[in-house]
Amino acid sequence: MEEFKRIKRLPPYVFSIVNELKVKARARGEDIIDFGMGNPDLATPDHIVDKLVEAARNSRNHRYSASRGITKLRHGICDWYHRRYAVELDPDTEAIATIGAKEGLSHLALAIADAGDVALVPNPSYPIHPYSVIIAGGDVRHVRLGPGEDFFANL
Repeated sequence: MEEFKRIKRLPPYVFSIVNELKVKARARGEDIIDFGMGNPDLATPDHIVDKLVEAARNSRNHRYSASRGITKLRHGICDWYHRRYAVELDPDTEAIATIGAKEGLSHLALAIADAGDVALVPNPSYPIHPYSVIIAGGDVRHVRLGPGEDFFANL
């Protein structure tokens, strides 16, 4: 079976590499403090779980959300941007809610990047930044960030 071209273009997933190193270190008996993917090591507080159960039992929540996100949420996003940055945004055309940042960034790249387009991606960056461009068919140009680096000179 032939591999998928876009998948072949993806770099190794850094968190998989870190997880492999973590498993090996723990197997050697090393005490590891995991600052990786944000998996909690404590139970969720009861009041949060109770609210989740309450929301799950409410049949109004048993439907799909609006495709662009809940209207009041989109208005709230625009209000926040107005308070924070003094900009006016239209909640119907300039705000959208996604399941999470990774989904939002990947969909943004799919919406605006075409095959052969080049995207400047900071390095280091979160994996979805280059992945989203690659999956959309674009090419990534990494721009080094860090102490002593001149961002604009690196462009």
